[in-house]
Amino acid sequence: MRIGVIGCGTIARAAVEGIVHDGHEITVSERSTHHSAYLAETYENVRVADNQSLVDASDVIFLALQAEATPDVLGSLTFREGQIAITFMAGASLEEADALVRPARATAIMMPFPGIAQGGTPIMMYGDTKIVADLFGDRNSIFPVQNAEEMAAYLCAQAVLSPVARMVSDAADWLGERVSDKEQGEAFLRMLIASNLSALACEPLIQALNGGYNQRLRLHMEAEGLSTALKSGLSKMA
Repeated sequence: MRIGVIGCGTIARAAVEGIVHDGHEITVSERSTHHSAYLAETYENVRVADNQSLVDASDVIFLALQAEATPDVLGSLTFREGQIAITFMAGASLEEADALVRPARATAIMMPFPGIAQGGTPIMMYGDTKIVADLFGDRNSIFPVQNAEEMAAYLCAQAVLSPVARMVSDAADWLGERVSDKEQGEAFLRMLIASNLSALACEPLIQALNGGYNQRLRLHMEAEGLSTALKSGLSKMA
């Protein structure tokens, strides 16, 4: 495919790296020069262009802009009929993105995570499942949702990733003060969380960990208001 990427921040760069070896011709925008220059210098099939040249050279376009900048950036561009846009923008609905790229069509909204560069990450998306699966499905797990309301709920719930990373980082700091190799300690904790949550659903895992250190820490944190604070925070974003 001929793919263009408007807005080349950290997540867009990761998405490009996740598909760069699949034979696509990829054009990335000059925005976020550090990332776009790295991609063009590293991969023969990636080049940098201004936004209109990028649009002219592409059949599928990733919209990876900040939502507040989107009307100004896209409003100055001329799209053509038959082009497909996939939006990565959490702050704009699929319908809003679609209106900005006419006569092209925005057919899917998806939220990549940094792990998409290596594969093995979940991708929540709404809209045209086929185009997302064709591009990213071989290496990642696609989680399609039924409507915009479900997508909004998933967007809120995925925010648990940062607090979980904060908790693991804090636990790694605590462990690092007590062991000789702090980096090994953090690597152990990251693998511990990722592997066990991949293998078991949450409730069976909680039950399996009852009766020891895990239960004691969980009960302490619940008593301190962890569950209440989490659900309250999610509700405020919804």
